[in-house]
Amino acid sequence: MTRPVGGDGGRFADFGRPRRVDGGLRARSTRGAIGTSWWSRRFLEVLESFALGTRLTRGRSYARAGQVLTLDVAPGLVTASVQGSRPRPYPVRIALTPFPAELWTRVETELAGQAFFSARLLAGDLPAELEELFAAADAPLFPATVEELDQRCGCPDFAVPCKHLAATFYLLAEAFDADPFQLLHWRGRGRAELLDRLRTLRGTGPTGPAGDGGPTARPTSPVDGVEAAVSRVAGAGRATAGLPVTPLAETVERFWLPPVPLPDRPPSLATEPELLLRQLGPPAPAIGGPGLVERLRRAYRDLGRS
Repeated sequence: MTRPVGGDGGRFADFGRPRRVDGGLRARSTRGAIGTSWWSRRFLEVLESFALGTRLTRGRSYARAGQVLTLDVAPGLVTASVQGSRPRPYPVRIALTPFPAELWTRVETELAGQAFFSARLLAGDLPAELEELFAAADAPLFPATVEELDQRCGCPDFAVPCKHLAATFYLLAEAFDADPFQLLHWRGRGRAELLDRLRTLRGTGPTGPAGDGGPTARPTSPVDGVEAAVSRVAGAGRATAGLPVTPLAETVERFWLPPVPLPDRPPSLATEPELLLRQLGPPAPAIGGPGLVERLRRAYRDLGRS
């Protein structure tokens, strides 16, 4: 975390209200909390756990008023342009060290080895368990300390984050809502490259399993998808042709019976505190706000190690 670059070191309060702009990036949330997905809420929870909560709220009105003009996410760097009270917008930079290629290779191998992760990612979703997988690889998906974030703004306000940085954080969280792969892109791996790697590692690339030159296992266009579905239906029809057909009247009495005896008592599932914490809504400000969840998470992890 660094002091702002640029600016004249003057008193930022002397510049009055921000200039109104048209066509800015306006936050979709008009009231209450910002962020709807687990990953955007976790991102803001982490920031608030760094004691940035009250400073972040300074930028909420900026984010909702459309003062952020541009926002770009690149590996290791988020850049934005935020209109303040001066004629020229302020440049904003938020840097976070991307993961090295060797680490991404290790993570991708883990992801490809579990169909659950691959299926969810290929469907455009980030399963909550993904955070635990990154942590197990000694690569926390979210910053662990505020020092990991290099925050810079060209305004004369020496507070970090200033309201221009805070507005950028809120718009970044909503960008993660709209496209969760932006979070992974910030950490060094874009959507296309990650999904291509997963398909290759799982043997479902364009050359088919194990590179044998066979048919593509994953459709490459909507038309291919329709043709593949029709082919599967036709194949199922051929596979069931000639099988004996039992009249419904002869099976209706046992239709709702389980195919195998059910146990008297279903097995219990041992859950970790992490799973329970994800079920909680944002705590009220009177008891610590959303940052309380992150502090509880760290406390439970420490207790688990002891």
